[in-house]
Amino acid sequence: MRKFLDRLYKNQSLVYKYFLYFFTVFVIVFFFPRGGKFKYEFQKGKPWQYDNFYAPFDFSINKGEAEINSEKEKIRAGRVDYYDYDTKVAKEVDSIIQIEITQIFDDVDFSDLQIRQFQQVAKEMVEELYNNGILSKVGRPSNRNSLYLLKNNEAKKLRINNIYKLSDVSLVVENTLAKKKLTKFEPEFQQLFFNAIKPNLSFNEDLSNKELEAEFSKISYSLGNIDEGKLIIAKGEVVEEEDLRVLESLKSEYESKLWGKNNQYYVLIGYTILVAMVLTMLFLFLKKYRLEVFQDNTKITFIVVNILLMVFATTIIVKYNEGLVFVVPLCILPLILKTFFDARLGLFVHVLTVLILGFVVPNSFEYIFLQTLAGIVTILSVSELYKRANLFISVGQITLIYIVGYFAFHMIHEGNIDNIQWMAFGFFLLNGMITLFVQPLIYVFEKIFGLVSDVSLLEMSDTNSKLLKELSNRAPGTFHHSLQVANLAEAAANEIGANAMLVRVGALYHDIGKMNNPTYFTENQITNVNPHDDLDPLESGKIIIDHVIQGIEIARKNNVPDRVIDFIRTHHGTSMVYYFYKKQKALQEEIGGEVNEEDFRYPGPAPFSRETAILMMADSVEAASKSLKNPSFLVINDFVEKIVNGQIAENQFLNANITFKEIETIKKVLKQKLINIYHLRVEYPE
Repeated sequence: MRKFLDRLYKNQSLVYKYFLYFFTVFVIVFFFPRGGKFKYEFQKGKPWQYDNFYAPFDFSINKGEAEINSEKEKIRAGRVDYYDYDTKVAKEVDSIIQIEITQIFDDVDFSDLQIRQFQQVAKEMVEELYNNGILSKVGRPSNRNSLYLLKNNEAKKLRINNIYKLSDVSLVVENTLAKKKLTKFEPEFQQLFFNAIKPNLSFNEDLSNKELEAEFSKISYSLGNIDEGKLIIAKGEVVEEEDLRVLESLKSEYESKLWGKNNQYYVLIGYTILVAMVLTMLFLFLKKYRLEVFQDNTKITFIVVNILLMVFATTIIVKYNEGLVFVVPLCILPLILKTFFDARLGLFVHVLTVLILGFVVPNSFEYIFLQTLAGIVTILSVSELYKRANLFISVGQITLIYIVGYFAFHMIHEGNIDNIQWMAFGFFLLNGMITLFVQPLIYVFEKIFGLVSDVSLLEMSDTNSKLLKELSNRAPGTFHHSLQVANLAEAAANEIGANAMLVRVGALYHDIGKMNNPTYFTENQITNVNPHDDLDPLESGKIIIDHVIQGIEIARKNNVPDRVIDFIRTHHGTSMVYYFYKKQKALQEEIGGEVNEEDFRYPGPAPFSRETAILMMADSVEAASKSLKNPSFLVINDFVEKIVNGQIAENQFLNANITFKEIETIKKVLKQKLINIYHLRVEYPE
């Protein structure tokens, strides 16, 4: 058991990769919609590429969503709403009016007979108004010819014109008084009824909605049935509108039947195998062509997280509304991966993600074609993402690809541009707007995963930053040396296609450890006094070597990214402080004894990338060039050759993944730059 645990501990990085692999497969399959996959691909306007297709079982031809919605709108437009009749209101109003009439006409010289006559007229008007009820203006239905009146537990259908509203009260009062020849008392009656009358019909929303749902339930969702064995479409026949309806109905029925209790596990196993194959391709690609990424679990996790985010976002959108599938900004994936890694890895991961999403989206061929093309355009168009204009140009090109591609597919499917869905273009524009948010997303990923983008490198290259400002104040000679090295290294990196921005930043920070003891380094000695004269060579050598370790400590305190710290760690590799070694050796020869070379050797490691190898060459050449007294073309050529060839002889570039051809190119750039620095001219003959 102990041996097993020890072996597990030693291989924990590999164990984590296996865990990540299986976890990712499980999560992606879990995101997939619950249903089988129809085994035939078809599109409107394209020929049927398979053999004659017969119905495998009986099924119904489903109506389209637009047809069903149209029928629902017709039912909704012709609906008859239910209103409750409140009998208490009529009694209350009649009682109030009878009392008010007595009070109004009591002060005037009227007989009891006349007052009773007025009360009888008012009662008739109340009965007239409340016979079918009074509907308030707010509750009156618009565009309705009739309604159902719920009175005494009975529903009675009435036309709207047979029901009074509050604005009709004055007209009823006027007509009734005219018939009774009591027109001269109209002002009193109008005021009385205006104050007393109130509506007694209220909309019964619950019953009305239930009745509407009952009508909806009567809608037939099918246009007929297809019997088993009937020819649906022949080989080579173009898929027309009716064929498309039948095929889509069969596809829906087929996928729902496929996801049954007996065979759903087979479907899941099939999904799992295919997703596992795609992820296997990813891990194999990383292991064979991007070994440094494969060995870094943080970077692999970062790539997998981005894939899962895109799969999750797409599946959620498809479940909500599959028509919005192109709103998901899938091109953010290659943008981010190219920013942190390289173009080939970004495109490879993008294509694999699109293949996975082909199981989820409708019209998978169209989707895979457009997204793959958009991913290629993203990789080809995006360069120097830290420049804002480049991002806008790239997003514009991606959006244009979507629009032109959709337009072309529509013409293929429909054979015209009459029924084009202009809303789709809005979705593509929205996709582009969301893609612009890649910049803040990159910043978030940097903080979470500890990665470094070109935007961060650009910020770090600012010589007014806190750390570089401190270097220029405390060690101005070292600061000037770092600037010169940065220019040399950046030019060399551009020439061989390395990451020039990363090399420049690494060069600016590679000697920050000299800030602790600036006067012990010749470039900062402004007088002829050399502190090393008072020290023995062993102690001097230690001070020189320690600037690497101290630089790493300063960088970590100031939250400098690990990718930049690598330049501090490797810029001297495992070379020797040769001057003090020779001095110590001469001293030992006088007193006897051996010199331990390891005491004068930098701890390393040696450069392990093209960028760190470039810095080592540029740093050594720039520092040693200060000793040239009478530089000429020949002197500079021999000088650069000697330094770089010496580093090669010491095996400093064995792990740097750099070729001899690239080293020769770098030497040529360094020579040319030094010639420009020393302003050498061709000697003309006399």
